[in-house]
Amino acid sequence: MRRAAILLPLLLAACHQEPSFDERYDKAAKEIDARAKAMDADIAESEKAAQAAGLPEAAKPATAPPSSGE
Repeated sequence: MRRAAILLPLLLAACHQEPSFDERYDKAAKEIDARAKAMDADIAESEKAAQAAGLPEAAKPATAPPSSGE
């Protein structure tokens, strides 16, 4: 009986199933999407603040697609 009491927690811990690839992928995709949205919001806020201060539009990388306002 005593041996079973010692082994039971070990057996239960071994039964814990790791998340599947799809579950890990979905979690990572949600985290990346949330980070991207936060970055987009920060950029938009910075651009609005720059426009309000009368600063010229920030330089864009040569590889950046043209904005819809151009």
